[in-house]
Amino acid sequence: MLSTAKSALRPSLARLFAASATKRSLHTLPDLPYVYNALEPYISEAIMKLHHSKHHQTYVNGLNAAEQSYAKSPSVKEKIALQSALKFNGGGHINHSLFWKNLSPSNADGGNLPDGPLKKAIERDFGSVEEFKKQFNAATAAIQGSGWGWLGYNSATNRLEIVTTANQDPLLSHTPIIGVDIWEHAFYLQYQNVKADYLTAIWNVINFKEAEQRLAEAAN
Repeated sequence: MLSTAKSALRPSLARLFAASATKRSLHTLPDLPYVYNALEPYISEAIMKLHHSKHHQTYVNGLNAAEQSYAKSPSVKEKIALQSALKFNGGGHINHSLFWKNLSPSNADGGNLPDGPLKKAIERDFGSVEEFKKQFNAATAAIQGSGWGWLGYNSATNRLEIVTTANQDPLLSHTPIIGVDIWEHAFYLQYQNVKADYLTAIWNVINFKEAEQRLAEAAN
């Protein structure tokens, strides 16, 4: 019943990586669409610097290394052994590249969900925007260990659904509309172990304009 991985990755991920897909080059760390302190006070400058320049860069480096090893590997056994590294680092790169676009400063429409297709779809599928946030935060906070909370579009039912993924697994069953990183590196410096405070605060900097664009692309 769920959409296939191919349809789930289209079109949002295709839009993110279209440029690099046309040429065989190493993956690179994408620039942020805002400065490191732009999301304060909800996400601190220190977190953003560490998260983007260190953690995301590590996934990029790991993905490049895994792909190069895979291309040079002479045996099927060795290629199979590289699958976990490709999944972890590739997922980390995909998820974070979506996440940065998922955020916007509060003085630049971050946190603002205007009337439109996305708001109507959320109200249709969850009853209200506040109920959606409540359900999303509960599901995401309940992740054991590290992972991601997602608002995903199910192309089989044409509905929005809350989904979680473990570790850096990318969302393949749905098209990602909104994703929230619940790894400790995304919040611990500021919120310590209180996930609920982080999840409450992040809605003030969610880029609903970007989310609505993803929904429009997915629904076509």
